[in-house]
Amino acid sequence: MNLRSTTSIYWGLGCRLKAGLFCLLMMVPLEASQAQDQSDKTYLQDLYLHLHQNPELSFHEEQTSRRIATELRSVGYDVTEGVGGYGVVAVMKNGEGPTVLVRADMDGLPVQEQTGLDYASKATGLNDSGKTVPVMHACAHDIHMTSLVGLARRLSANRDTWNGTVVLVGQPAEERVGGAKAMIEDGLFDKFPKPDYNIALHTSASLPAGQVGLASGYALANVDSVDIAIKGVGGHGAYPHTTKDPVVLASYIVVALQTLVSRETSPLESGVVTVGSIHSGTKHNIISNNAHLQLTVRSYTEEVRANLLAGIKRIALAQAQSMGLPEALWPEVSYSEATPATYNDPQLSGRVKEALSSTLGDDNVKTLSPVMGAEDFAYFGRTEDKIPSVIFWLGAVNTEKAAAAARGETVLSSLHSPFFAPDAAPTIETGVNSLNGVVLELLDVRE
Repeated sequence: MNLRSTTSIYWGLGCRLKAGLFCLLMMVPLEASQAQDQSDKTYLQDLYLHLHQNPELSFHEEQTSRRIATELRSVGYDVTEGVGGYGVVAVMKNGEGPTVLVRADMDGLPVQEQTGLDYASKATGLNDSGKTVPVMHACAHDIHMTSLVGLARRLSANRDTWNGTVVLVGQPAEERVGGAKAMIEDGLFDKFPKPDYNIALHTSASLPAGQVGLASGYALANVDSVDIAIKGVGGHGAYPHTTKDPVVLASYIVVALQTLVSRETSPLESGVVTVGSIHSGTKHNIISNNAHLQLTVRSYTEEVRANLLAGIKRIALAQAQSMGLPEALWPEVSYSEATPATYNDPQLSGRVKEALSSTLGDDNVKTLSPVMGAEDFAYFGRTEDKIPSVIFWLGAVNTEKAAAAARGETVLSSLHSPFFAPDAAPTIETGVNSLNGVVLELLDVRE
């Protein structure tokens, strides 16, 4: 064996030893990372089960907010409780850079869960009338909170990879469209770092788990509740000519209201006027002296909204006059529970979509149309600062069920249904990954 051959042998052996040592060194952090990832998944699953089984009604999120505050504080965030009621604000400053706010809503609904799950909610709560009612996370705010905590843990664990400030918000009373306004009025954008961007997600009862969806521009609608108190002149059902029948007047009003969308709203615009409740009378042969209509009104633009609301009052009064009712008996129209449309800033929507595609893959990011539901996240982008804001949809349906529904073999339960049950594990994993991808896109990421 010559010297060159011997040298070659030892050099090759050395390279193999070095390569083996390099691989071993690389495996240690990789295995540690995988173990940490699995540990986080287990931790978040346990947190989800706790939140799911212990929902609280809007404006009553005392224990929920305390738990979320504890979770965020435990991983290094500066946490303030009691913002706008039971609101929670957690801040992590990590050098110079953009400020990104991520919101998760916390309240449950007065719904009796009927999913049949072994961890189904059996919780009850007192409503504003002091009545005990069942409570369920029928809109999956438990998924939202768990995803927020998962994001918080991941960002904290990887502080060496990003610069900027993260503001995480646990918001109360979304279902009563009061929590966002209350937190803003209590100084959310004054007492805490003012964000450059606002981000939120919401579970989807139609997208399969593992997918997300996004609408650019209008994403959710203006929503207004309208009550019409109708007056009449009651009497015997056998002598209708001696009365002014409020049931007939209510019927004319209901029919005439349909023209507000069909004949007064451009076909290129969207609007909904739904009469959800009509009540009058007590007995077959008695003509009542009153009736009551309850309406929900939906739109996107302020122009359409204003026309619909003004038109409702105009029609109610005109129909009363056409029946010969004196002014003292004209209907009273009142408005309540108004929520503005949620608008996804188009430029920010583009960046969010790119981040989601990079994180989840193009096939798992869907372009969606706006919906006529409402979200008080809308208020976060409607302050004087006009902070760019985006909310995206998080698929929560078991993939096999979603495929069966696409084939017409089953019908999926909607949000707010007592049967709505997210496929928790993959939904939470996608929620954390998607939020993390979006936030890192908006922060300064270190090279």
